[in-house]
Amino acid sequence: MIASRNIGAVAAAATLLAAAPLSAIFQSWTWLIQSAIAVAVVAGVAALTRLVRAPLWGQVLGMLAALLLALTWLFPSGSELLAFLPSTGTVSHFADLLNGSMQDMRSYGVEVPDTDPLLFITVLGVGGVAVLVDVLAVGLRRPALAGLPMLAIYSVPVAVYVDSVPATPFVVGAAGYLWLLVTDNVQRVRRFGRRFTGDGRDVDVWEASPLASAGRRLAAVGVALAVVVPLAVPGMTGGLLDTLTEGTGNGTGNGRSGSGGASGRIDLFAALAGQLNQSEVADLVKVTTSEPNPFYLRYAVADELRPNGFQARTPSGRAVNRDLPDPTERAGRGVQQSPYRATVEVTKSLSMSLMPVYAEPTRTDDLSGNWLYDPNQQVIFSNRESSRGRKYTFDYIRSAYSPALLRTARPLPADHPVRRQLTATPGTVPEVEELVKGLVQGKRTDYDRVLAIYQHFSADNGFSYRLSTQSGSSGQDIVNFLTNKVGYCQQYAAAMAWLVRTAGIPARVAFGFTNGSKRDGDTYTLTNLNLHAWTEVYFDGIGWVPFDATPSYGVAGSTRSSWAPDTDAPEPTTPGSGTADTPQGPDATAGPAGPDNADRDTDTGLSLGGQTPTEEPPVWPWWTAGLLALLALLAVPALRRLALRRRRSGRAVGAMVASPAAGDGDGDGAPQARVVVVADANQARADAHAAWAELLDTLVDFQVRVDQTETPRATADRLVRETLADDVDAVGAARLLGRAEERARYARDPLTGERLPPALRAVRSALAARADRRTRVLAALLPPSVLLRWRTALADNSSRMVALTGRARYRLLRWNPRRLLADRTAR
Repeated sequence: MIASRNIGAVAAAATLLAAAPLSAIFQSWTWLIQSAIAVAVVAGVAALTRLVRAPLWGQVLGMLAALLLALTWLFPSGSELLAFLPSTGTVSHFADLLNGSMQDMRSYGVEVPDTDPLLFITVLGVGGVAVLVDVLAVGLRRPALAGLPMLAIYSVPVAVYVDSVPATPFVVGAAGYLWLLVTDNVQRVRRFGRRFTGDGRDVDVWEASPLASAGRRLAAVGVALAVVVPLAVPGMTGGLLDTLTEGTGNGTGNGRSGSGGASGRIDLFAALAGQLNQSEVADLVKVTTSEPNPFYLRYAVADELRPNGFQARTPSGRAVNRDLPDPTERAGRGVQQSPYRATVEVTKSLSMSLMPVYAEPTRTDDLSGNWLYDPNQQVIFSNRESSRGRKYTFDYIRSAYSPALLRTARPLPADHPVRRQLTATPGTVPEVEELVKGLVQGKRTDYDRVLAIYQHFSADNGFSYRLSTQSGSSGQDIVNFLTNKVGYCQQYAAAMAWLVRTAGIPARVAFGFTNGSKRDGDTYTLTNLNLHAWTEVYFDGIGWVPFDATPSYGVAGSTRSSWAPDTDAPEPTTPGSGTADTPQGPDATAGPAGPDNADRDTDTGLSLGGQTPTEEPPVWPWWTAGLLALLALLAVPALRRLALRRRRSGRAVGAMVASPAAGDGDGDGAPQARVVVVADANQARADAHAAWAELLDTLVDFQVRVDQTETPRATADRLVRETLADDVDAVGAARLLGRAEERARYARDPLTGERLPPALRAVRSALAARADRRTRVLAALLPPSVLLRWRTALADNSSRMVALTGRARYRLLRWNPRRLLADRTAR
């Protein structure tokens, strides 16, 4: 029972150590204090249930009840009995905390503050893991399996951390796991009584055997490699899950460094409710373009509609430094397209995994293959690098559309994949359905329907720009916004896209920058006040067309077009500003750009100057070097086998000297060379042994059974009988090799004057002819004889090392203070 209490306490401590990586995602240590309280309560109740000898299921129920009591005390609802006994109100409160934790996880980026929902879900998770670890380590005596729930804790920061998770918390968690394994091992040994060495010396239980010592060293080396290798291998030091959409954002960002949402990135979320409060201005992007009056600089889209707004899907694509899709091939007739070139410089205040570009880029410079282009979303993104401090140039196409052209677009078929995916709405909202039905009634084309919805968001209908939305009583954000008719760009863009989708037309929300008011020639400086969101609508045969329903007076650098004019303050285009179908410049319809009415943020999770993902150099040279190193490593066995074969074949098969002998001629009196064999017994034996070793290795390579207990003659006879019976040359060669080895082993005079290398080649050729292709390939590339020799040598060296370290440890332990004190006490 004492042993169970001991390992139970260690299991609880190991659980807390395994939770150390959670420190990377919290701003303070409140989570650890509360988790320690919950784990201590669980461990204490577990020890009590084991003290009364409760069955395992009783121990589990007791620990779960203890966890519930701990959560009730740490997160009270105010309706508890005796301050810690849960009630029905407590259960409802816990359900609200769970729902709030989902919202907070979308709203905050690491490092997160100490909110009750996040603390609740953390303590609940750590306490649940403590129950599982106790059951596995103490109840089932399977401490190794306890590493699985511990690993679940570590996977949380790996999934949400922007940068790579620090190595120190992982080492702390691994140390706790090893501590649990060692404690269980000691308890198991103690159950068998005392230990004794081979010479009868008593061994304390804390003194590990040589095999256990080797196991500990292997565990330590494994942990060290697990920490060092990800830091050394290129591409593994970034966050393991670089999400593009990580939170809803509540609109409370203040633009300060490290606050207001995810550190160093922008959370893409077009909310239908919230407020926007930013008072500080920071330069984010500088863009120089050859286009006289450019439209919005975009970096992402959100096309997944949920009850509270649009969220972005994870993009996919190919390297941006390859050929990009040609927009001119997809454009319909009548679309005016003009090529331009732009240079973008992202300041160090903005860091995200997306690159701001104008729509429809055709070529990029200064971006590596780590940056990808999604042709469907028309965004450039990376899972490995950050946009912080980047400067790049790209070519793009600007498309302009006339109202007459847009009216020619036919509705998409109901089974069209774009319509099926991008007209989906989260259920039926009667108020929205009724509004859209009235707006599109009598409209014959998709463009007229979209224009009617677009014109609905006008001052004549009571809509106005404000940095915060008002709450409503409908329970639905979209209905509240349409009723209150106040908000900023996120609400306008999301609401218009929702209404357009309800009309059966594909729509999505785009994110980017307006042109801004800070201009130096053809260079625009874009700040956080220029962050913006607008709606894009898909027309068959034309593509995605932008519509900005946000009141222009509230948007710094707002731009309108002929197909989506400013319904609040229409102004005629100035001569020379471009064709009637070209979007007008930022000064044409832009209202006041002061800090009180400017649209300051399209993403309430923007954080400036925060920590950024570690930028990495292109990884292909490293992978190329790694591939070459792997090929070289795989070639080592084959090269080793080739070297052995050449060395063995190079031995002389007898000291043969060619010299002319008198009296020997060919009839015309010319002397003829005669081979004189000088017998060297030692050399002949060495040659025979080398040839026989080569024959055995060849048999192993071609998967022919080798019996070390047979004599050479018996092995040769079996080889002839089972494998080489129908090959006369190979039969003679095998018998020659067997006879030479037998004479070299047992006879006074070895066999001399025979050429053994040709015999080896004959046997090898015969074996290769009878083997299948897989056997021949393995014999050439990964010779089994070499691998067998290496395995044998490794086993021998390991055994010698274990014995050597055991003897050294034994000598050191003779002077251990504990043993000296124990010996003195025994006397």
